Amino acid sequence: MSFVGETAMAKRDYYEILGVARNASESDIKKSYRRLAMKFHPDRNPNNRQAEEQFKECKEAYEVLTDVRKRAAYDQFGHAGVDAAAGATGGGFGAGGIRDVFDEVFGDIFGARGGGRTIYRGADLRYDLELSLEEAVSGTSVRISVPTRAQCPECGGSGARKGTSAVTCTTCHGRGQVRLQQGFFSIQQTCPTCRGAGKVVLDPCKECRGAGSVRREKEISVKIPAGVDNGDRIRLAGEGERSDNGGPPGDLYVEVHVREHPIFTREGTNLYCEVPISFVAAALGGEIEVPTLADRVTVRVPQETQTGKLFRLRGKGVRSVRDGSVGDLICRVVVETPVHLTHRQKELLREFEHSMSENGDKHSPKATSWLDSVKRFFEGIKS
Repeated sequence: MSFVGETAMAKRDYYEILGVARNASESDIKKSYRRLAMKFHPDRNPNNRQAEEQFKECKEAYEVLTDVRKRAAYDQFGHAGVDAAAGATGGGFGAGGIRDVFDEVFGDIFGARGGGRTIYRGADLRYDLELSLEEAVSGTSVRISVPTRAQCPECGGSGARKGTSAVTCTTCHGRGQVRLQQGFFSIQQTCPTCRGAGKVVLDPCKECRGAGSVRREKEISVKIPAGVDNGDRIRLAGEGERSDNGGPPGDLYVEVHVREHPIFTREGTNLYCEVPISFVAAALGGEIEVPTLADRVTVRVPQETQTGKLFRLRGKGVRSVRDGSVGDLICRVVVETPVHLTHRQKELLREFEHSMSENGDKHSPKATSWLDSVKRFFEGIKS
């Protein structure tokens, strides 16, 4: 019992050192260690013996409290529960140990991966796909050909000539990273010689010229969901470029571009179209046939219909690719002026105009209202 008491007197409590509660999560412990390591790191406090000792103290606490077995032993027996294990395994806290834990905690910031080379994900690709409005609205499946890089069949992706192999990079000694001093910090970055691979090719493959990959056209089947619109992107996971150093491939993004339609325009889930009608149909009313993307429907036009009147056909628009709601088809009627009239047709129109004038202005209420507004406008200028 005296040994436990003496050890506890000699060392501060690990939880107190890191400023965390005894039930703190590993994430909280790591976050606190980051903050303290940045504060006391020797590179930031040159020739400061006290800061170095505080950094070692923080590092020792971090190593124990992030190891499940060591933490359990420490919680039960205090420092005595972990000091014996440290001695048995030759655990120490020299300069190398400091660097190892600093890389472990700060590796995701400075590019290290547990002291080894960084594994890079392949690049993402984009493919522009042109569709008709009908294809975008109803959905379809298409096969596309995507230019990409494939593993070189000659060298198997090594980049080295057949019968040879890549050698360890002499700049980074196979780590794929080099350490640079920048102000207070000593940080890691990708090795400029091997570009993070850890190896270099001295005798490159003639087929791929040392790249380890060759250009190929890849055929891919793409399912286009119903309702896609201009600018929508479809992600195909893992169909992008291959990684150069064993990492996962990138993704392929298929971006949709919808061709202009001769009849319909689209806004969201609604479709719009213009429907020309004769002035006789507009005046007397009647039925007109309106096209939709699926079929034709008959629309009843009331008498005295004016140009610009909108007719809404519920549920004849586009089904949303996101929530499944269906838009409408909105038709705008345009009263068409007749052209290429015969002599007799012109006479009939003059007779019609004369008959209209005999009954005053009641047949053209908008024209009368507009003329009254113009008259008041000019009277206002004169006054």
